[in-house]
Amino acid sequence: MTQKEIQVRQGHRQRLKEQFLKSGLDTFDDVKALELLLTFAIPRKDTKPIARQLLEHFGSFANVLDVPYERLLKVEGITPNAAIMICVLRESARKQILQRSTPDVPLKTLDECGRFLIPYFQGKQNEEVYLLSLDAKGAVITCRRIGEGSVNSANVPVRKIVAAALDANATAVVLAHNHPSGVALPSKEDIHATTAVQNALDAVGIQMIDHVIVADGDYISMKQSNYLPVWK
Repeated sequence: MTQKEIQVRQGHRQRLKEQFLKSGLDTFDDVKALELLLTFAIPRKDTKPIARQLLEHFGSFANVLDVPYERLLKVEGITPNAAIMICVLRESARKQILQRSTPDVPLKTLDECGRFLIPYFQGKQNEEVYLLSLDAKGAVITCRRIGEGSVNSANVPVRKIVAAALDANATAVVLAHNHPSGVALPSKEDIHATTAVQNALDAVGIQMIDHVIVADGDYISMKQSNYLPVWK
């Protein structure tokens, strides 16, 4: 690359940054937004073709941010640093949402609990299990990731869920997991696992008030949907 080409590219990158500082991303299409983002991790290449490659593979800016590290690396032009940066951006946005979503008032309804739990699964490509622990007034004590996998998997044993509830000194809990497939309906295995967890928590005097399944930014309450024959 000649010195003149370097100067032209640097000038273009500077104009992108100035436009961003002036108007944010509102005036950027998806290609330009990704092009700008990639300039911070890929210093000596034209990032527009790489941005277009990402969109051809994944469809939109939002979809790109949801892609796991290993799949990003399969796109021509994406370096490890660029893939890490995209993943950090996704997790940073998620962390900001979670920190701002913790309520100052108790969660008094099942709907409030469900809406509170949705951001914990934003951008998750694999099934994960969380336990929301509440005090006697419904105030949030903790919302803890129990493990990766379905509720009935070996990675999420019932005793681990009970231990987390006891550690939090919870009066009541809401169990939550996600279905990355986008279908929130519980499986037979989900129902059987929920019964086992409910019985184990009952034995130590902790109320399980719901099991929430999150998919595509929405959720199903197993209690409200009557998926268990008896809900104590």
